[in-house]
Amino acid sequence: MSEKIVFFGTHSYDRHAFAEWNKKDNFGFELYSHRSFLDLHNADELHGARAVCIFVNDRCDREVLTKLKAHGVEIVALRCAGFNNVDLTAAAELGIKIVRVPAYSPHAIAEHVMALILTLNRKTHKAYTRTRDGNFSLHGLMGFDLNGKTAGVVGTGKIARVLIGILKGFGMNVIAYDIFEDKEFEKNAGIKYVSLDDLYAQSDIISLNCPLTPDNKYMINKDSIAKMKDGVMIINTGRGPLIHSEELTAALKSGKVGAAGLDVYEEEHDYFFQDKSDMIIKDDNLARLMSFNNVLITSHQAFFTKEAMDNIVKTTLNNIKDYFDGKELVNEVKL
Repeated sequence: MSEKIVFFGTHSYDRHAFAEWNKKDNFGFELYSHRSFLDLHNADELHGARAVCIFVNDRCDREVLTKLKAHGVEIVALRCAGFNNVDLTAAAELGIKIVRVPAYSPHAIAEHVMALILTLNRKTHKAYTRTRDGNFSLHGLMGFDLNGKTAGVVGTGKIARVLIGILKGFGMNVIAYDIFEDKEFEKNAGIKYVSLDDLYAQSDIISLNCPLTPDNKYMINKDSIAKMKDGVMIINTGRGPLIHSEELTAALKSGKVGAAGLDVYEEEHDYFFQDKSDMIIKDDNLARLMSFNNVLITSHQAFFTKEAMDNIVKTTLNNIKDYFDGKELVNEVKL
């Protein structure tokens, strides 16, 4: 009998990609998909599966994990790199294995960071709309040369290292912060590790490329923003709660922050990956951010390239297959 996998928070592209690779590489799984995010209300809709697959906005806390365990779930596979939505302590106590996709395409996310920077700086999104209406004026479209400016990169993992190469290619001076400084990388990449306070003070553009931890939640807040240059640009493709949205909004309103590119949002669960075009945005902070002409919000799409999706699918299916085959789980997340 083939093993079953139940997917939560799926879209048409998820279902198509997993079905294609499941057949192409002869994994032989039975795949069941739920459009809704995993939570306590649907954690029993498992079709007898021992494996569950989730994404960034699915809820996997102790209550949900306990319910999954009661229904025979043995492994939860994240089809993403981040795992802040999973209670690892509870998973370990319940004996549920947690696996993830640690690297699917650092180029995809790094290139999206650059797209946000260039769009905000050169205002190509405004120019596109304006010229389609027959307005060819340049009023309000002035940007600045990236060459010679300082970019501060928070976190120097795989994504950040690709990003740093791109930023250096634009002639930018790059400084970085990481709790684990890689001195060999610092030397070879031609960057400089600095303290967070120095990064805030020196950077014209700040990019957050770090995972969310209890220690860095709301690292961008009114106090850290006060240490930054006037008119700083902030880019976040990490996790939404790295930024205190209300305090970012206040800084944008005052002009302290000159622009923000957000591919993630701290309360994105109720909005991202969904079509809400016929509804009122009830989240006041999100609605306010969307109203600023110097804020660009994308719906957690930085990962979304053909190459990244293929890598996510193949790694996720291999993670689950390795578990059922009794092999070492090379991508297991442990405490």
